Amino acid sequence: MDGAILDFGTTGALRNSNLLMYDRQTESWWQEVGGEGVIGHYAGQRLEPLYLSIVSWGDFKAAFPEGRVLSRPNSGRSYGRNPYAGYDRPGGYPFLFNGPDDPRLPAVERVVAMERGDAAWAVSFTTLAEERVVTATVGGEDVVVFWMPGTASALDAGSIAAGRDVGTAGIFSPVGPDGAALTFSAGADGGIADAQTGSGWNIFGRAVSGPLTGTQLEPAPGRIGQLWFSWATYRPDTVVYPATP
Repeated sequence: MDGAILDFGTTGALRNSNLLMYDRQTESWWQEVGGEGVIGHYAGQRLEPLYLSIVSWGDFKAAFPEGRVLSRPNSGRSYGRNPYAGYDRPGGYPFLFNGPDDPRLPAVERVVAMERGDAAWAVSFTTLAEERVVTATVGGEDVVVFWMPGTASALDAGSIAAGRDVGTAGIFSPVGPDGAALTFSAGADGGIADAQTGSGWNIFGRAVSGPLTGTQLEPAPGRIGQLWFSWATYRPDTVVYPATP
């Protein structure tokens, strides 16, 4: 921010049941969703969003066998445990949330959500699980969203590894290595392929078979796995896919 590198801690406070963090350099408070400074020196400023996706360890290890893992040995922390068992189960409601309810989607439905300028857009994991591939134009930017099963919910069971499969998603620019647009669809085998070359793609937006093997799609910043109630409070003007009449 302004050329300075900030590092963060948690304030222990929530706003609309969403984390408020602080930077150790100025002690400004920041909203986790949206990355906006809400109190202090940086009030009104926004952090630059980056691409982030929650994926299973199995998928990560298969795609990046030499990938580095952040670990704190002997920290005493039980990273595999979930203290909020059942938080995101269908029909549930966030017990610390006291804000407006947007009935277009269930409160604890996971969504892929994006904002580009004044435009905001979201698609539910339920829809993605049915369609597997969704394309959209948000604020003039064309994107494609992939969804694949195999990632456990971190909020379902007391042990994260035992959580139900909620899948995961990825957001990418649908442009091939030659600058031409690619069209994607889900195959009967559960994979994702482009219509132009028939290459197969993984959840990281990398071609793993066919003529484009090794090609990496450009990831597009957005929220992947955001719970709907939290996003809808932040951006109530969000257009939800598929658009209703």
